[in-house]
Amino acid sequence: MEVTLTLSHWIYLLVVLTVVLAMVLKRDVVLPCIVGIFVIGLVYNEGSIIPAVQAMFRALLVAGSDLFDIMLVIALMVAMLKSMAKLGADTLMVAPARRLMVNPHVAFFALGGVMYICALFFWPTPATALVGVMLLPVAIKAGLPAMAAAMSVNILGHGMALSGDLIIQGAPGLSERTIGLEPGAMLNEVAILSLVVGLVASVIAYLMMRKEIKTQQGLNVESGLVAATADDAPIEKTNKNIAFAIIVPVTFMLIIGTMIYASFEATALAPIMGGDATALLGGAAAALLIIMSFANDGDKALESVVVHLREGMLFAIKIFAPVIPIAGFFFLGGGDAVAILGEGAPQLLFDLGSAVANSLPVNRLAMSFGNLFVGIITGLDGSGFSGLPLTASLAQSLAPAANASVEAVAAIGQMGAVWAGGGTLTAWAFGLVATAGIAGVSPMDLARKNFIPVICGLAVAAVVAVFLM
Repeated sequence: MEVTLTLSHWIYLLVVLTVVLAMVLKRDVVLPCIVGIFVIGLVYNEGSIIPAVQAMFRALLVAGSDLFDIMLVIALMVAMLKSMAKLGADTLMVAPARRLMVNPHVAFFALGGVMYICALFFWPTPATALVGVMLLPVAIKAGLPAMAAAMSVNILGHGMALSGDLIIQGAPGLSERTIGLEPGAMLNEVAILSLVVGLVASVIAYLMMRKEIKTQQGLNVESGLVAATADDAPIEKTNKNIAFAIIVPVTFMLIIGTMIYASFEATALAPIMGGDATALLGGAAAALLIIMSFANDGDKALESVVVHLREGMLFAIKIFAPVIPIAGFFFLGGGDAVAILGEGAPQLLFDLGSAVANSLPVNRLAMSFGNLFVGIITGLDGSGFSGLPLTASLAQSLAPAANASVEAVAAIGQMGAVWAGGGTLTAWAFGLVATAGIAGVSPMDLARKNFIPVICGLAVAAVVAVFLM
């Protein structure tokens, strides 16, 4: 498909390159993104300042609206844990799990393994909240640095699990429907490639973090949800804190069981996944917060609930405040362009991806790396799924010329889109922000740490994809 690139496209590309350079130099990128939104709004509206100024606000509003559900569930989880900490139930709850996390090295892979399994059944964002509450504080207290914990959860959950999506099959299903393939036609290819990327990336991430793990081993650094829990001082056991140390994990285990049960077609329950799963977890956290506040504070719960909610919201806002302007800029390049710039606005990011696709040479190696690169470009909007129709269509149009498998070419494009935007490489992606928020680390720093392991994994997968063609 022929794409005409306008001045707005070139300005958008320039800002994207500026953002990438700033991230490499470990500088903040909020200002370039806001200025980029204004300049593109100015150019698109032929020099009119008023709609350009309005575009800045609309971009932030669109991004904030899309990210608010993740902000809210993190805020509610932190508020719930604050209430648990006041009771002393938090330390009792995680005490049994400490026996499994014998050292930070085991904790790194155990945390990622549990995240992968949970994310397969009900998608990574709600799984992050669950794993964060149940295991992340234990792993960090076992000596695993917060950043290493975040990398493990993010790479194996929002990367390996989501890019394969082997149970729910939302990602491969979207690619298959776009180009008319039978359901499940891509399953073998995406399973192999997602495992290749995930295993390579997680091993490299572990090797990169070994020095920090050794340095921190034996220290107790409070971060994220760990900071929301009590310290290691001896806890006086009471009927109340023992009861809630059991009730809270049992509640979330029942939620997990319900989600898994509902995922089978033969059940009467509708599948609970994505936003529905997030809503169930957030609602459960709110209910537990209220119950524990009344149990601990009696009629003073009317005030203590507000205190805990305020603490949770402040924690979430602190994490998300710099992310919203960045997300707003990248949303401008995708399907939200109309909501920001007005009717007829082009999808700048996808047009650039299409232009790259049109220049790809027709051989299997170039096709594999080319569709991977196109997928990464489309993933820069922080979605991961929005670029799948483009990578699938590109596979359908180019694969026959090289006598290659359409499924394999589409699968490697899916790896690029989901690993970048689902996400492990973009600091404004929902999954990465949620992981960073729960671990209490900077989304920018997490994206930087992920870069080398994930890019190495994707490069190996691109070579493997050639043999699958």
